[in-house]
Amino acid sequence: MVVGVLRLEILLPDNRSLKGKRSVLRAIKQRVQNKFNVSIAECDEHDHWQRAVLGVSQVGSEQPHVDACLRQVVNFIDELALAQLGEERVEFLHY
Repeated sequence: MVVGVLRLEILLPDNRSLKGKRSVLRAIKQRVQNKFNVSIAECDEHDHWQRAVLGVSQVGSEQPHVDACLRQVVNFIDELALAQLGEERVEFLHY
C-alpha cells in the first residue's frame, strides 16, 4: 500500500480578506473532490489572507499511479485559474 501526500502552496495576491480566501479555497476543494478520489484540506497559513497550504492525499497500490493522480490534481487546480500555485512537494509512505 502506498500513501501519497501532496503539499501545495496557494497564492492569492489580490485577496483582501479571510472570507475571500476561504471562498476561493472552498471552490478549489469542492471541485477537486468532485473530480478526484482524494482527501484535501487546508493545513497551514490559516491566518494569512494571501497564502494557503493545501494538503492532498491518496492511497493506492502502486506509487506511479498515486504520483500521476496527485500531479493531475496540481494541473487541475492550475487550470481552474482561481489562484496562483506556489511550491509543491510530494512524499510517499510505503506500507
